[in-house]
Amino acid sequence: MKAANASLARWGTTIFTTMSALAVEHGAINLGQGFPDEEGPEEVRRLAAATVLSGPNQYPPMRGLPELRQAVAGHDSRRYRLDLDPEREVLITSGATEALAASFFGLLEPGDEAVVIEPLYDSYLPIIERAGAVARIVRTTPPEWTLPRDALAAAFSPRTKLLVLNSPQNPSGKVFTADELRFISELLRTHDAYAVCDEVYEHLVFSPADHRPLITLAGMRERCLRIGSAGKTFSATGWKVGWACGAQPLIDAAARAHQFLTFTTPPNLQRAVATGLAAGDDGWFAALATNQQHKRDLLAAGLRRAGFTPLPAAGTFFLVADRRALGFSGDDGAFCRYLTTKAGVAAIPVSAFYCGDGPEGFIRFCFCKRDAVLEEAVGRLVKHFC
Repeated sequence: MKAANASLARWGTTIFTTMSALAVEHGAINLGQGFPDEEGPEEVRRLAAATVLSGPNQYPPMRGLPELRQAVAGHDSRRYRLDLDPEREVLITSGATEALAASFFGLLEPGDEAVVIEPLYDSYLPIIERAGAVARIVRTTPPEWTLPRDALAAAFSPRTKLLVLNSPQNPSGKVFTADELRFISELLRTHDAYAVCDEVYEHLVFSPADHRPLITLAGMRERCLRIGSAGKTFSATGWKVGWACGAQPLIDAAARAHQFLTFTTPPNLQRAVATGLAAGDDGWFAALATNQQHKRDLLAAGLRRAGFTPLPAAGTFFLVADRRALGFSGDDGAFCRYLTTKAGVAAIPVSAFYCGDGPEGFIRFCFCKRDAVLEEAVGRLVKHFC
């Protein structure tokens, strides 16, 4: 039998699927995979349900319902003073991962280079490689996650087509500073490169940190594709509604790939997301950040009691903790399996977010769970380790 595609076959099953299955098998609390256990705003869900019955249920426009594209543009105008043409500069996709894939397939050609910053979301490298491009990896490490500017500059070359920027960053919780963004923008201008900006956690930023999209910096309007996610914004990860925003030539490139990936996205979900984004007071977004910051602090305090050392997290659903004081002799993967099967709490090794050998001694917990679930998880950890 002829072999399947080698660039995808070598990646196997993701660590998230593996650890979630192990959690189910052992009745563990799953603080590994990043999905909330509370549903999103009721009015948004009710509209999605009602639209299934009332219609339309046929193909929406390939680039997305006009009302959702307008809502995305309006949201970015209110929050970031970003002036987007909803007809030409907004593309609706079936989730942010599909937006990333469409952006990579639309912009990259075989032999191009893409600069990526570790730790990184697991879809980046497989899609970049499947596009025939070469990833140039720059590493940040815990506990500070400092951007290594010399290494980043050295990763750029005449063949660099784009940089992938994830801020707020999964799994570190790092929010890139204004000074770091300026440094990145200078590199992009110098090397005539684009940026694909994964900003799905834009509404999950905790005081006093502040999220500033790279596209809003001087000279970046024509160079950036900004990726957003309704799943993260409205705590509805199963909906798989995402979008890409940027200059028309970049959106056109992504749309040419999108039409052959998923073509479109369920119209009832698009309509519901449009209503949620169009809410003028943005009250849901502020409440979401406040609520998740409380959960971060609740889990961090509990991890300290159990003997972990939590690292600062300025955003996202995730908290990285140093587990080395607990004295476990195996690597982080073995520790997470031990934690799941013996302590009854699932987590993800941070090393899984690196290509090759990653830093050891750090694991990622997801805190977007009900307080009672977090308290039960903390109780299990304290009971096991103390």
